[in-house]
Amino acid sequence: MHKEIESVYNNMLQKDPNQPEFHQAVKVFLNSVDSLVADEPKIIYHKILDRIIEPERTIIFRVPWIDDNGKLQINRGFRIQQNSALGPYKGGLRFHPSVNLSILRFLAFEQVFKNSLTGLPMGGGKGGADFNPKGKSDNEVMKFCQSFMTELSKHIGPNTDIPAGDMGVGGREIGYLFGQYKRIQNEVTGVLTGKGLSFGGSLIRPEATGYGLIYLADAVLHGEKDTIKGKRCIISGSGNVAQYTIQKILQLGGIPLTISDSNGVIIDEAGINEEKLSFIMNLKNVKRGRISEYIKAFPTAKYVARTGSEEYNEIWNTNADCAFPCAVQNEINELDAKHLVANGVFLVAEGANMPTTFEGQQIFKKANTLYIPGKAANAGGVAVSGLEMSQNSERLSWTKENVDAKLKDIMENIYKNISEAADQYSTHNNFTDGANIAGFLKVAEAMIAQGYV
Repeated sequence: MHKEIESVYNNMLQKDPNQPEFHQAVKVFLNSVDSLVADEPKIIYHKILDRIIEPERTIIFRVPWIDDNGKLQINRGFRIQQNSALGPYKGGLRFHPSVNLSILRFLAFEQVFKNSLTGLPMGGGKGGADFNPKGKSDNEVMKFCQSFMTELSKHIGPNTDIPAGDMGVGGREIGYLFGQYKRIQNEVTGVLTGKGLSFGGSLIRPEATGYGLIYLADAVLHGEKDTIKGKRCIISGSGNVAQYTIQKILQLGGIPLTISDSNGVIIDEAGINEEKLSFIMNLKNVKRGRISEYIKAFPTAKYVARTGSEEYNEIWNTNADCAFPCAVQNEINELDAKHLVANGVFLVAEGANMPTTFEGQQIFKKANTLYIPGKAANAGGVAVSGLEMSQNSERLSWTKENVDAKLKDIMENIYKNISEAADQYSTHNNFTDGANIAGFLKVAEAMIAQGYV
């Protein structure tokens, strides 16, 4: 790193110790823009770096609620309002026991550049709570959401901050959150995205992240005179992103091989077809079951249980062409990355946020893997959230075909922008640098124009 950038990084480490996920995200970003600052000495981008790393506002609050046994429970809620240079804060809410300040700060930081890449007028933010909706009754989830929104409502609004769903926050949770906001504010506005179709939601929103992931991956392959058709694909996770990633792979003629949850991994060499995908969707979305049940319905597949203490994840040790990590941050470590390269994977596109460790990213870079970071690859979700905001403002509901076409255009335009930025400021097909630089330039120019704030 150049001394100006190294100084910014060291200052961040001193001010924000014990936040490893946030440090990782900032380190990758600063490594990308290092060459930009050196190549553009007359443009004072380095003066923006410390400002863009520091959130405009960090909100932490307690969330008290009563469980079904009448016992008082306390969780911690967060909202990181990172940057509003391009528009109101936009980013999801995550309900998961692992939620802490470091994870949400890295997510909010990444969200700024992701939203910038979509071309839509959205700033970046993130929030959530260390609440686990798994195993809770609908009544308990509703009580928690109402308490959470009672405090959050003071800090958000359709022209200020528009949250959406993320891990642990699906249609049920968004509905409860929206209902409580409406009660408190006595107004019906597009303050949340990911809403139900009956009260302002957008078609294609549940599918958006997975569909967008494959649209971008296919655009990258087209740039290499190739296509996803016939490609053997590894997918991790089993939530919305993974499910609709598989669906779009099938629609484009690819062959999905895997699915997973926190307990284990399914490897189905015969391929996950429409029938098997339907089973997965019912299992996860309706029954809220574990992926191990797949093996009972389709016994020719292989199930590998996980404890979380393994040196590597068996899912990434599968012969394939493309990999789509769609589960959680840092799920691909250095050894996993080596297995992917050794097993013939030449494209990795991230459906999750930062699912590859810094060391794993270096393995992909050394192997010339077509590696597409999450801030570009999974931008389809927030892109359609932005389109939902537009529909809410116009009091309109667009057709499925219209929204899907706009999503495809946005993802193809992201590929164009990150590819051109990589060619201009880094090396051909270095999509990490391309995404960071293309996302940063737009935000930096807006911040400079607004007085460095």
